[in-house]
Amino acid sequence: MADPQAGGAWGRAGWRLVRLAGHLLHGLWTIVWRFPRLSMEQRNALVQAWARGLLPRLGVQLQVQGTPPLNGPVLLVANHLSWLDIPVLHAARHCRFISKSDVASWPVVAMLARAAGTLFIDRNSRRDTLRMVKTMADALAQRDVLAVFPEGTTSDGGEMLPFRPNLIEAAIQAGAPIQPLGLRFIDAASGVDSTAPVYAGDTMLLTSVWRTLSAPALIARVTYGAPQTAQGRDRRTWARDLQAEVELLRHS
Repeated sequence: MADPQAGGAWGRAGWRLVRLAGHLLHGLWTIVWRFPRLSMEQRNALVQAWARGLLPRLGVQLQVQGTPPLNGPVLLVANHLSWLDIPVLHAARHCRFISKSDVASWPVVAMLARAAGTLFIDRNSRRDTLRMVKTMADALAQRDVLAVFPEGTTSDGGEMLPFRPNLIEAAIQAGAPIQPLGLRFIDAASGVDSTAPVYAGDTMLLTSVWRTLSAPALIARVTYGAPQTAQGRDRRTWARDLQAEVELLRHS
């Protein structure tokens, strides 16, 4: 006899996949036909609206705690769990992400990322890191809202990876504040943490996407902390302090 729960998961995933495909196509159409005629502020508003429309199509409800930044300059730092983190943070508050250079070659995703203002970095190149620090400092001087995942890669939702301090230097050079935030995915029915969207270790991207599509309803909780300034801290000390703050926020 067929497992009714498995059948429900397949049906749920199939319906969400259809809605996801339609939403992706609409996003691409918007980039090609509407973006050239819009101001940066209008583009950013559309990116946030698109991200907010994406989440319910995946069965994800956005929950925001704390206060997102009203404007820049500010650098957001967060823990990193999933491919879903970026649209979740865009839905909470549009920001420009610093992403690994591999994403620039991903079909469809790269086009969406560029439209959202993403900056790409080769994390294995010291020269490119120095370039990115300057680019970020310049963007912060222009009052941008930037976002980074200082772990450098996704973790499994358990213990966070050590924060890399290199990109924190951009906020120090620009004299800009950093606002920590915590990300968490929760099973809506039970209230416990969900690993469905987690994309870490040996997990393949398509596996993570399918788990998300077939999972029961999820809550994506974004908890913003208070913005803070360097106050004489170097990047390594500040990175350690930020990691401790994000650790608290992601469990709130």
